[in-house]
Amino acid sequence: MKETKLKQLLEDLLGLRREVTEEAERILKTYRESFADDRASYSAVNLAHYVALRRRDLCTLQMRLAEAGLSSLGRSESRVLANLDVVIRLLAKVVGENVDAVIADDEDFTKGRDLLAQNAADLFGPPSSDRNVRIMVTLPTEAAFDYALVKGLLLRGMNCARINCAHDNETIWAKLLENIRRAERETGLHCKILMDLAGHKIRTGPIQPAPPVIHLKVKRDLYGQLVAPFHILLGKTGSGPVSSEVQRADYRIIQIPDDFHQKLTLGDRMYFGDCRHKTRFFEVVEKATPDYWLCHGFSSTYLHAETQFSWRRANADGKFEVFGEFPLAPFSGKFSSIHVENGDHLLLSRGDELGCPAVYGVNGQIMTPARIGCSCDAVFSALRPEQPVWIDDGKLGAVVESISDDGAMLKVTEAGQGGVVIRSDKGLNFPETEIDLPALSAKDLEDLDFVCRHADMIGFSFVRSPEDMEVLIQELKQCGRADLPIIAKIETKAAVDNLPWILLSAMARHPLGIMIARGDLAVELGSVKMSEIQEEILWLCESSHVPVIWATQVLETLAKKGRTSRPEITDAAMSVRAECVMLNKGPYILDAIRVLGDILTRMDAHQYKKTPQLRALEW
Repeated sequence: MKETKLKQLLEDLLGLRREVTEEAERILKTYRESFADDRASYSAVNLAHYVALRRRDLCTLQMRLAEAGLSSLGRSESRVLANLDVVIRLLAKVVGENVDAVIADDEDFTKGRDLLAQNAADLFGPPSSDRNVRIMVTLPTEAAFDYALVKGLLLRGMNCARINCAHDNETIWAKLLENIRRAERETGLHCKILMDLAGHKIRTGPIQPAPPVIHLKVKRDLYGQLVAPFHILLGKTGSGPVSSEVQRADYRIIQIPDDFHQKLTLGDRMYFGDCRHKTRFFEVVEKATPDYWLCHGFSSTYLHAETQFSWRRANADGKFEVFGEFPLAPFSGKFSSIHVENGDHLLLSRGDELGCPAVYGVNGQIMTPARIGCSCDAVFSALRPEQPVWIDDGKLGAVVESISDDGAMLKVTEAGQGGVVIRSDKGLNFPETEIDLPALSAKDLEDLDFVCRHADMIGFSFVRSPEDMEVLIQELKQCGRADLPIIAKIETKAAVDNLPWILLSAMARHPLGIMIARGDLAVELGSVKMSEIQEEILWLCESSHVPVIWATQVLETLAKKGRTSRPEITDAAMSVRAECVMLNKGPYILDAIRVLGDILTRMDAHQYKKTPQLRALEW
């Protein structure tokens, strides 16, 4: 490379360094007074340098550095200025320039990495002898009553236990803690406790009971030809028992209003939309007894007690005309499931109104759209038309069409082939809606005292901003636990957008960790964008020397079903870039810990963060 090009490269690097340090000073101006100690100050300054550096497109500069055989600055997260200065010094020696006046300090190149390791040890305890990445496990309720399970988790490699305050109660939590502490004493192993505040988890409301379904089935031969229809005995309300000579095992008894029953005649038909929204009918063929008409149907169907019938009778031309309409009397059964497909409408309703499926007319048209409740009334004052809504961890996507006193009318846009079933108590996400909610819910404030007395770390669910962090920090001070580390769970778009400022506002004066809560976050951002954002979170946290928990669906198939999935194995291997990996509960959790521990141990020998380590390979 010609000397003139190298001199220009040096000049550009010095200019970049100047811009980065000046912008970092502007970023830090707001936060400097809150820096608690030199360690926090160093990390905050490095984060500011990293934010300033990454605001610039460095691709062309990186190619020029690579051509000169120099570091491309691509792995400078934990040591931004130190990495930049090393390159500048090397380049200055090549071209014979003196840069000592610009770069006075010879900064420790490993300081950032050492700080991150120390912060991780403070939060999660010392690493295992064979791996640096810790394993966290969400404890199931049964762990409160199954000491052997807790001890087994610890022996298999659990370094941290997570208790989710969204479930169970203080009695159960106390039993979980008792089992963990007992297992620690008996095994000599240590386990840190994370207690997660529930936060404002917005969920679908309860669903009304559904009527039992009657399967009316015709008989067909091997070639699909009709052999025998289904049989219905149509009786009056309150009709007496059917005589044994009339009743047969395959006859179904249905009761209808008396006045309709009296007007029936042979040949009349009852048309209806069945549970699958298909138009079906059965025909009156015989007066079986004074109280019962015998009817035949010619296509298998699923009938329920709230079915709306269209009573039709043939006219002189043989065409069946509507003679009347009536419903069957409703009766209780299991809870409904609400099935919707792409293009369907769904009312997200206010208040305590029970959810219910759509109501279909005789010809299959929707008379009333499906309805599901929302647990948070504040949503409706914030929602606007065209905003997206996601239900049940992104299984169903919709867009707001209109807002009314009844709620928000949604149009389903993402339901997959064959549609989606909606159930109660499933998560609702509003990624583009700013909902005015306090940082801590009433339940969070109630649980805080117990958490402060027993936890080693507190999980802050649905944090959105530095102001949210300030609320929790002040509450911890009032509880006498200003030292209790906070794990800020990044699970909303707002949290991603504000992450540098969340880090800067808290890390300099409070022990801090970050959880990449990939479930809700993927719903908020979209699965494709999520793959990019989780990398950015890892980079920002490494630059601030803040430990990261890699969470949600790690080896989930193994933990829940006892079998491995190749994509999940790959995902688990990538989790080695975090300081801690979280497994969720499942009947095969012991197997999942064993497999995860093996993966982390193997990967730990190959790389630190995203830096390859050239271990000797066996060919």
